Amino acid sequence: MTAPDAKPLAGKTMIMSGGSRGIGLAIALRAAQDGANITLIAKTDTPNPRLPGTIHTAAAELEEAGGRVLPFVGDVRDDDAVAEAVRRTVEQFGGIDIVVNNASAIDLSPTDRISMKKYDLMQDINCRGTFLLSKLAIPSLRRSASAGRNPHILTLSPPLNLSPKWAGGALAYTIAKYGMSLTTLGLAEELKGDGIGVNSLWPRTTIATAAVRNLLGGDQMVNSSRTPEIYSDAAYLVLTSPSAEATGNFYIDDEVLAAAGITDLDRYRAGDGELQLDLFLD
Repeated sequence: MTAPDAKPLAGKTMIMSGGSRGIGLAIALRAAQDGANITLIAKTDTPNPRLPGTIHTAAAELEEAGGRVLPFVGDVRDDDAVAEAVRRTVEQFGGIDIVVNNASAIDLSPTDRISMKKYDLMQDINCRGTFLLSKLAIPSLRRSASAGRNPHILTLSPPLNLSPKWAGGALAYTIAKYGMSLTTLGLAEELKGDGIGVNSLWPRTTIATAAVRNLLGGDQMVNSSRTPEIYSDAAYLVLTSPSAEATGNFYIDDEVLAAAGITDLDRYRAGDGELQLDLFLD
């Protein structure tokens, strides 16, 4: 486990899809506290009353926490926009050491009720967006590895659980999220000789975010969730682990913390409800 006074991400550069709120912002804040450089690729340029936070408010929080920030207003579905975000990140910060594939859309509708527009949205953001950002960052990550800077790709996606109940419960969403996880599986193998750590991370329980409140069960679900900080603390441990050794894993947040000796998780409770197991976990 990292010593309390150490700042292993100081001066490292992270590029993240999404990140204007919720889990992504929490992960970015943890890196900013070390003094990391952070590029956020996000669409949220103006306030939304149902989803607090914009790319600009997120950038201000990250800078206040100690990070240097490039807020890039763009859509992870747009090839040219993502390529420009990568180019500007390298230009401004000198390279890329960490990719966090955070952006994700969710709709748990069954097959006969989901629109193909929403199906395409989830495929394009979740699976294709993860593939695209990872692909475009590979040259920079290889340079980071050559310089001994411990490069990582971290994707917020579940273990590949082939129990039929998950595909049968929300097929379109399962396809989109498992596409993210297949990207982890494939890139870990493809890049294993480069010293780039490629992993996925998923929470044991639901996480108290605006998406959970608005889409998955309201305040009752939030009350039965953990806070985004459990995810960000676990992500930090993954991103500061040796990239050449820690690769090809589908981590669960509390298991990562337990391996670091952190087993008292009460501080991460968002409420006093019975904790709700997250999707894709049996």
